[in-house]
Amino acid sequence: MPRALNTLTLSDARQMLVAGEAEAVRIGIPYNIAVVDAGGTLIAFVRQDGALAGSVDLAIGKARTARMFDKSTATLAGLAQPGGPLFGIEQSNDGQVVIFGGGLPVRMGDQIIGAVGTSAGSIEQDIAVAEAAAAAISATATSQGD
Repeated sequence: MPRALNTLTLSDARQMLVAGEAEAVRIGIPYNIAVVDAGGTLIAFVRQDGALAGSVDLAIGKARTARMFDKSTATLAGLAQPGGPLFGIEQSNDGQVVIFGGGLPVRMGDQIIGAVGTSAGSIEQDIAVAEAAAAAISATATSQGD
């Protein structure tokens, strides 16, 4: 019997981008923000005027990484330290894993429906922008990825 797959929609992604952009404006740094669906495929991306070009791939990579491993990229970074249980994970998946904070799986109830990735500021700022984006889609969706 086929199962239903819940995923972020383009409408969800647009709402998330607007909220993420607003947080970036509040912080005062132009941001790159990426949203992927439940399968890890890019739905939407925004590069605010003046955002670092080198952060484009990082934002997309953080979103995909958060979805691939169903954990925040900040959590993965901690687990990937020397001696940690996931040491070297950033070398997996043809080196496409990004483990700087700023990538969050997005959940609705118990199901992960996509992820968001942000890049341009400090790790703390990237996390704040990602959290603002994830919080935008509904009161039932959360960004807790651990």
